[in-house]
Amino acid sequence: MGESEPKQAIERTQGTRVGTVMGNLRERIASRSLMPGARVPSIRVMTEALGVSKSTVVEAYDRLVAQGVIVARRGSGFFVSGHAPPLALADLGPRLDREVDPLWLTRQSLQAGSKVLKPGCGWMPASWLPEDGVRRALRAVARDPQSSLAEYSNPYGLPALRQQLAWRLAQHGVEAPPEQIVLTDGGTHALDLVCRFLLEPGDTVLIDDPCYFNFQALLRAHRARIVGVPYTPSGPDLVVFERALIEHRPRLYVTNSAIHNPTGATLAPAVAHRLLKLAGEHGLIVVEDDIFADFEDEAAPRLAAFDGLSRVVSIGSFSKTLSAAARCGYIAARAEWIEPLIDLKLATSFGNGQLTASVVHRLLVDGTYRRHLESMRAKLADAMGETMRRLGYAGLDVWTRPRAGMFVWARLPDSLDAADIARHALGANVVFAPGNVFSVSQSATGYLRFNVSQCNRPKVYEALQRAMENAAVVSERA
Repeated sequence: MGESEPKQAIERTQGTRVGTVMGNLRERIASRSLMPGARVPSIRVMTEALGVSKSTVVEAYDRLVAQGVIVARRGSGFFVSGHAPPLALADLGPRLDREVDPLWLTRQSLQAGSKVLKPGCGWMPASWLPEDGVRRALRAVARDPQSSLAEYSNPYGLPALRQQLAWRLAQHGVEAPPEQIVLTDGGTHALDLVCRFLLEPGDTVLIDDPCYFNFQALLRAHRARIVGVPYTPSGPDLVVFERALIEHRPRLYVTNSAIHNPTGATLAPAVAHRLLKLAGEHGLIVVEDDIFADFEDEAAPRLAAFDGLSRVVSIGSFSKTLSAAARCGYIAARAEWIEPLIDLKLATSFGNGQLTASVVHRLLVDGTYRRHLESMRAKLADAMGETMRRLGYAGLDVWTRPRAGMFVWARLPDSLDAADIARHALGANVVFAPGNVFSVSQSATGYLRFNVSQCNRPKVYEALQRAMENAAVVSERA
C-alpha cells in the first residue's frame, strides 16, 4: 500500500458516523482528558453518548486499534495507548474547515507572496512601517562601542528600554517603575510567560467572544479550559461575565481593553470599573494585552491604570507599530511576581534579544518612532474612512466605528457565511478573516474582520463582491 493510501482511507472515514466516533475519541486524547493508559468509554457508553449504533462504535474502535491509538485487553475493554501523541492544536477546540482555521489563516498570510492580498491579516504593509529608520538604528547600534553584540541580555531586559517603557506606560495612567517591567520577545512571548506562571492545566480562562484568535490557540497549548463572554461596543457583557465568574471560577481573563481585536471597540470607563470590582470579588486576574496602545490619538481607559497592577498584568509589544521582525515586548506586573516571571523567562528562553531591544530603544529616543506614529495614525484614519465607505457600498454593516486602529468588524448581508466568502476569495488570491476564527462559541458566522491598512486595492472589494455572489448562488441551490 502506498504511503498516501492510509491517509486517504482516514480522509474517506471523516464525515461518517464511524468517523464521528473516531474523531470524538481522538479529540479527548489530544486534549489529554484521556491520558495514556486510561480506560476508554465502553462500547455501550459511547453508543448512548453519541447516539450511534453499537456496530458503528465497534468498527471505530477496531480502526483506532489498527492505527495504534488505543489497545484492546481481553475481558477489560479498550485503553489509550501507552504514550500521548504529540500536541496538535488543530485537534483541540471546534472542528473547522482548514480555510477558516486560525492557525491556517496565519500561515496563509505569512507564506503568501506579493501577489496575494491580505485584508484579513493582522499587520500593516511593510511600506507603512519605518524600515529605513530601523536600518539606521541597526547601523547606529553596531557602531556604538557601548552596545553589546555578543552577550546575553540582563535578565530583566535592557535597562534603558525598561526606563523608557515606564515613562510611556505612565502616559496611559499605568504606574510601573522599571523594576516591575520585564522585556520579552514580543507580545505572544509575554502572554506565554504569564500563562506559564499563573495557569495549571485544566484552569478556566475567560476570553472575549469574539477575540484575537491566537489567545485561543495559546490557551489551548497550556491545556486551559476556555469560556467566552460576548463582547459589546463598550466592553464585555457584564451580566454574562458575572455569571461566568460564579459558574466557572476562572483564574484569568485575557482581553484588549483599547482598540479591541477584532472589533475595534474601546472599553467604557463604567464597564472597566465594574469589571475590576467583579474581579476583586471573585479572585480573578486580568491580563490586558495593550499591543495597540500607540495607535490611539487619545488614550482610552486602561484596566491596569484603574487597578494599579494589583489584579491586572499589562503586556504589549512593538510588532504592530514598528516592525514584526524586531520582536520586542514587555510584561508589567505587581512587584512580587517579577522574580518568578524572570525565572521562567530564563528557563524557557534564557533571556530576550539584546540587539532588538537596543534598536527599539534608539528609535524611541531619537524621535523616529514619534514621527512615524504621527504619519501612521493619519494614514490609518484615512484608510478607516475609505474602508468603511467601500464596505457600506458592498452591503456590509459595520458593527461599531472604531476610534482608532486598523480593524473593522463587519456583518455580511443576506445571512451569508463568512467561511464561504473566505473560501471563494482564496481562488482570487485574497485572504479574508472569517468571524468564527475569532469566536470560541462559533457565533460569528456572518462577520469578517478587515484590516484597513491592507484594503487599499480595488481587487479586495472586487474579490469580496464576487465571493458574495458565488456564496449566494451556492446557498440558493442548497
